[in-house]
Amino acid sequence: MTNEGIKTVLHPVTDLEKAKAVYTALLDTPPSADSPYYVGYDVAGQHIGLVPGGPKQTVAYWHVSDIDAKLAELTAAGATVAEAPKEVGPGRRVATVTDPDGNVLGLLQDS
Repeated sequence: MTNEGIKTVLHPVTDLEKAKAVYTALLDTPPSADSPYYVGYDVAGQHIGLVPGGPKQTVAYWHVSDIDAKLAELTAAGATVAEAPKEVGPGRRVATVTDPDGNVLGLLQDS
């Protein structure tokens, strides 16, 4: 099982257009994905996403080769499943867990 580190960070936003202007200025590039429900940027090997009405905190997603195995490993170590694995695009699955202090950790698997 491979852990590729944090490559995706999703930020919740209340006004997608205002947030898009700020992140476009910050990242010096236009979005690679731009829709009413998600805006994403690919910069320096990372993906930064803006999610309107999403979770109330920023979530960093650890890219893993086997999300189910990593989820089992984390729960055995004391994490709690916050969001079970689900498909969010062709070949892409995500899940979240909370650590013992309530911090949210994202898992992302591309097949």
